[in-house]
Order: sequence, then structure tokens, then C-alpha cells
Amino acid sequence: MRIDVITIFPEIVEGPLGASLLGKAIAAGVLDVRVHDLRAWTGDPHRTVDDEPYGGGPGMVLRPEPVFAAVESLDPDRGRVLVLSPAGRRLDQAFVRELAAHEHLTLICGRYEGIDERVVEGLPAEELSIGDFVISGGELAALVVIEAVSRLVPGVIGTEASHERDSFSEPGLLDHPQYTRPRAFRGMEVPDVLLTGNHGEIERWRRDAAVAKTARNRPDLRGPDEGAN
Repeated sequence: MRIDVITIFPEIVEGPLGASLLGKAIAAGVLDVRVHDLRAWTGDPHRTVDDEPYGGGPGMVLRPEPVFAAVESLDPDRGRVLVLSPAGRRLDQAFVRELAAHEHLTLICGRYEGIDERVVEGLPAEELSIGDFVISGGELAALVVIEAVSRLVPGVIGTEASHERDSFSEPGLLDHPQYTRPRAFRGMEVPDVLLTGNHGEIERWRRDAAVAKTARNRPDLRGPDEGAN
């Protein structure tokens, strides 16, 4: 899978790409992540990428010209183009699976007060949000998207079954609680059923525990009529 990232702060994105599973997947050629400095597509000595908003107001807005030029430089294969923005469609696991089905994604990192709307309209591009909150720019959001999507790319995770049990792998359900050694820690015991070796009983416990944890931590994910089974 190929992912292009367009940003005015490439150093924010590049560092984490060399670590952990992402770094291994990129080194192995399973992932191809290319980070582009938006300022490379500016035409003035100051490498200007932003300007004041029409209509007044605080802050600055990313200009459309360098963004169009950067994305169009990837033609004819720019893939699915997404702008990281708090005004976008909220990322969830279903959206992650949708994105992971593509061979190529292009992520545009917003900054300042946002990106000229003509980028979304004219490229065209989709807006994507990682949550209902605001951060300073789209770089960290792009890394979240890359991390989430790459987990579903064959060959990135050593054990493919790992992501099959993740939270949200089944819609509306968090992952079950996990335990490891020691068996007892500060008066807290590992549930006995996990020590029995009875895989059927263990799976039933995990299912019930996942439902209970979801009801406790994220009741918004479960419908009012959904029980523990």
C-alpha cells in the first residue's frame, strides 16, 4: 500500500514512521509512505503557503495553489485524497476498513484556520477527522490514520488474528480485558476461567466480559435492547 502525506512540517510525520511496526513494514516494502513538504510547490522566495482569510477573522488559511500542485504532481495515481480536518467525516473502524481496501491514499495535513475550501471542491478531496476536538495541525492525525489503516494491510502485523480481536472489529463492541503473569498482583486475581484451558468457556467469558466493558466504558456503542449475549 502507498500513502502520500502532504504537509508543511514533514519532520513531525517522518520520525514515527521509522519506529515499531510501521518502520518494519516500510523497511520490508509492505508499506510505501512518502512525505512531501508543501513548500516545495510554492513560487515565491519566501515559500509562502498561507494568506489571510477573505471576509476577515483571525489566523491564516492554506492557499489552494500549492496544494493543487502537490497533489497533481502525483498524477495519474494520486489514489483517494483526504484532507485532515476537524470538519470532516469522523474516523471509526468501519472507515478504517474502507480506506485499507485502497492501494493508494493521499493525506493532506491542514494547518492554521484550515485549507481553502476549493481544495475540497476542486481536486476533489474528502475531509476526515480523527475526533470531535481540535489540534494544531493534521500531521498527528495523519499518523493516526496511517497507523490504523496499516494494521489491516497484510504483512504489517505478524499475527493477522491480532487485529481480528481488536476493539471495534465487531461493530459496537470493545475488546475483552486482557491478563498476563503474575496470576495474583496486589490482591487482584486473574479470572479462574482463563486458567482452565477450556477454550469454549474462555471464549464465552471473553464475549461476556467484552459486552460488560463496552456497557461500562462506552454505553453509546450498545443499543438499549442489547444484552450480554
